[in-house]
Amino acid sequence: MNLAYIPSPTFSKFQVGPFTIHMYAICILIGICVAVWILTTRWKRYGGNFDQILDTTLVTVPCALVGARLYHCITTPSMYFPPTGNLVNILKVWEGGMAIFGGISVGALAAYLWCRHRGYPFAIFADSIAPALLVAQAIGRLGNWFNQELYGWPTTLPWGLKLNDADAIGKSEICYDGSQCPDYTTTLFHPTFLYEMIWNLIGAALIVYLGKKLADRLKAGQQFAMYMMWYGLGRTWIENVRINYSTVILGLRTNVWTAIIVFVLGCILFVVLYQHGSDAQVLARRLQAVTADELERQSIEEEKSRQKKR
Repeated sequence: MNLAYIPSPTFSKFQVGPFTIHMYAICILIGICVAVWILTTRWKRYGGNFDQILDTTLVTVPCALVGARLYHCITTPSMYFPPTGNLVNILKVWEGGMAIFGGISVGALAAYLWCRHRGYPFAIFADSIAPALLVAQAIGRLGNWFNQELYGWPTTLPWGLKLNDADAIGKSEICYDGSQCPDYTTTLFHPTFLYEMIWNLIGAALIVYLGKKLADRLKAGQQFAMYMMWYGLGRTWIENVRINYSTVILGLRTNVWTAIIVFVLGCILFVVLYQHGSDAQVLARRLQAVTADELERQSIEEEKSRQKKR
């Protein structure tokens, strides 16, 4: 009998009038808000402002959420596509199923296109958001804790996760290759949500530290490449600890392959940017010019609006 363990929450949702509020959603929203704050703080140091980040966020976040859902559905097709699944299940986001790899990929594409449209240097934006993403992902993992899902192999370690009888999504989770999960009433599990939280927070701190320490040597975009390498490396080993059902390709879970690809692409991007990347200060001056131009146009429009009211 284990005397030390990490308890699971006794609830995963609550009611506000006729509405059901899921803690998973709250964790994601808090993560997004904290990420926007970190991103804005770093973006301003390059010469941007909050309005630019707000507009970019309003474009990027919805795209990222759609990407996260579609990636999950595509990589677990048996639940969502015929003959074993139902396409309608794709819309049932309240039943769980959001994959960070899909969210980051589609979100990054949306952010790139928006930055290109507005004239913002995307490499600086990517560097600004790199540690913010890791912090947001760390906070979002608390949602898995509330849902009692995506835990790891059984363990006897004193930080094992103890599940309970709360009405949580994880209770219906299918493990391994479709078999039933171990009996949660007598078993502790590796708290993979906690492993990833710690890994992500360490990574965020490292990126901030190295970004300052090597500010005169790093090219624009290399901090985002660090994010890709760090998260890809961490997710590779964490994913192998999990026991939830996953499609397996050549002996490895789908997300392991994706994590390896992300790590390799991060390494390639880091080297390419080192050799051919733009200087961050040059791009910062470009951003400052764009910001000044936007503020001037805004001032002119406000003056025209005041004159019309007279």
